[in-house]
Amino acid sequence: MALITLRRNLCHLSDFRIHGALAALRNQRVNHVHKIVQEHLCPWFCSLPPGPVRVRFCHAPCQKYHSENGNDLPPVGEPAFSQVHDWDRFEQNLKNEDEQISYRRLNNFTSSEEVLSFLSTLQTLPDAVAAGALKRICEVEKKGDAQRLPKEILENSIFQAVCDQLEQDPSNLSNATLATALQALTLSYVDPRSSLLPKLVAECQHRLGSVGLDVHSLCILGESLIKLRGPDCSAVERIICLLQGENLEAFTPEDVVTFYRILQMCPNSVHEHQAFLNKMNTFSLSVVSSLSPNLMSQMLTALVVLDQTQALPLVIKLGKHAVRHIPHFTNQELGKVLEAFIYFGHNDRFFTRALEQHVAPLCLTLDPEVLSTVMGYCGSKRILSKPILNAVAEAFVCQPEKFSLSQISELIEPFGKLNYLPPNASALFTKLENILLTHFSSFPPKTLLKLLHSCSLIECHPVNFMAKIFSPHFLQRLQGDEPYLDRLSLAQLTQLFLTSVLECPFYKGPKLLFKYQVKSFLTPCSSLETPVDFQLYKSVMIGLIDLLGARLYFASKVLTPYRYTIDVEIKLDGDGFVVPFTVDEDVHKRVALCIDGPKRFCLNSKHLLGKEATKQRHLRLLGYQVIQVRFRLFFSP
Repeated sequence: MALITLRRNLCHLSDFRIHGALAALRNQRVNHVHKIVQEHLCPWFCSLPPGPVRVRFCHAPCQKYHSENGNDLPPVGEPAFSQVHDWDRFEQNLKNEDEQISYRRLNNFTSSEEVLSFLSTLQTLPDAVAAGALKRICEVEKKGDAQRLPKEILENSIFQAVCDQLEQDPSNLSNATLATALQALTLSYVDPRSSLLPKLVAECQHRLGSVGLDVHSLCILGESLIKLRGPDCSAVERIICLLQGENLEAFTPEDVVTFYRILQMCPNSVHEHQAFLNKMNTFSLSVVSSLSPNLMSQMLTALVVLDQTQALPLVIKLGKHAVRHIPHFTNQELGKVLEAFIYFGHNDRFFTRALEQHVAPLCLTLDPEVLSTVMGYCGSKRILSKPILNAVAEAFVCQPEKFSLSQISELIEPFGKLNYLPPNASALFTKLENILLTHFSSFPPKTLLKLLHSCSLIECHPVNFMAKIFSPHFLQRLQGDEPYLDRLSLAQLTQLFLTSVLECPFYKGPKLLFKYQVKSFLTPCSSLETPVDFQLYKSVMIGLIDLLGARLYFASKVLTPYRYTIDVEIKLDGDGFVVPFTVDEDVHKRVALCIDGPKRFCLNSKHLLGKEATKQRHLRLLGYQVIQVRFRLFFSP
């Protein structure tokens, strides 16, 4: 065979790793990327005998390459915000100063006994104060899922007098009083034999057709009617239509959030009102700064339920203003905010920093559900936040009993995804192993599989549990009633088996049956590999062609027998010659170029994700010479 001589100015590099070879050329433009690739590949050329770069020439025709890839009460001391509270808004509508004073006192009571005792001291009971008292009693008596007031309250003569007064002639009630009374009945049911609720609902329906109601009253009535009569109530649709006819400037921040909650409870009719909802999404940008932590959480939750993916400017602004509210969110509110950010794919470095400052010192006292949601947020957005991960790991080691089995999986999975071992990794995995030994059969099969696969990604392969995972009994549980296993589960099983073979040669347990093994880890929607960045791939291709002289001397997107897909593969024979990718005989060494774009790393980091680190580790164990081409070496300033 003839030899082609390629004259190149090759600089000798003792370190084979790419970042050392590319350090001097970070400011090169993309059209000069071939120089970077040339210097990147030169170490293994320089290791050959002195002389020009040698490429084995193939006289066979070049064949076209084909890819083979296939509601607690408001806490004392909570900061005040500019929006008008229910109580304050209603108080502004009271007729005289005495009623306002009485209403303010009602707002300060924390038990039904205090409210009833205060009412007994009044010589007269205005309708507005009666409605406010009913609402306050229902608020303080609402405990968990209890829907009915205690018997001693229902039989109290003062309470019965309050209900009788509101029931006697609803047509004389002001709009605000009617709305407040209905709102109270949504919190707790009164005596089912009473006609109070039917009369108030009838009066509400009458006013919708004849009396002009303000925006605030319409919002309260709409939400109350949905809770009392369901979203199919004819009056609800009428209220939504009336609200759409109002000037948006008439909506207070609280009214805006209430309108979102109304539509949230009527999901079947959202598409009919999407045009107005788009206007409301735009208008809401002006009220974000006035939202309290509770209202902000409710707005984000509604946007998720209503699937307002087109309202990203609103979500982004909510994210920016949520930063100052993080210390004031309740556990439930913070969880809802994080779930919304996960849903919309939003992340903000200032929000993450504030979250770190809040979670780290309070981790031992935070609700387990919040901690698992925080970890889900970090994992889904590829945020390698060491303060959060370390704090959560410490919380799990100190209090493992407070986490449910599903929450344990949600805590551990981000460690594998982000390829991070906390300082207390030994204690963490000892606790985890003890829990697995005790509750192995109690874990939902898919949850258990995800948990064990996550451990494997950070080189903590759960070899002691592989025999159980590969057993026919577990595989049958995993499949359940479905005709076949889902693609992701099959891929995770296959990678666990491959890890057992490569990293644990002492493993002699049962093997994973071939019918449960996937042919490729790179598949849509359930991939254990990240697809190559197209722009970066094109740049590297240009450099390789310039270096090697022809496209014939390297292959792209090569599916290996080990299920991994190599971005670029170069073959060398026993004498160190580069041979065409079509040659399979006498291949002494295979070079795998991993063209790592930004999505293969943790966000804004040089830290590889767990699945990519595992892939490169396995390729080395399989005999490949792995060269990592990082995107930062091409595009960093």
